Amino acid sequence: MKHRMNINSHKIKEMLIGTISKDQPPHLMLGGVTVDRVTTFKLLRIRVSSDLKWTDHVNAIASNAASRVHFLKQLKRASVLTKDLLHFYTLL
Repeated sequence: MKHRMNINSHKIKEMLIGTISKDQPPHLMLGGVTVDRVTTFKLLRIRVSSDLKWTDHVNAIASNAASRVHFLKQLKRASVLTKDLLHFYTLL
């Protein structure tokens, strides 16, 4: 190793970009360990998919927002003060 950089082969993922064909290349090997092949992964809070479409990312954001709105509704039903709801909203 020229730069003495340690790479954790269990944290590395491989993703093939484009349409899936029957003739896929062999799985990547790193240090005798097969690298996991994925169709989506998260990079800097953005979900990247192998088809390079935004569907997975938008669905994840919508799901997260729905979860937070549900949480705020539950707090409102529990008679939490508006200023406290605003505080929870800004924290989320």
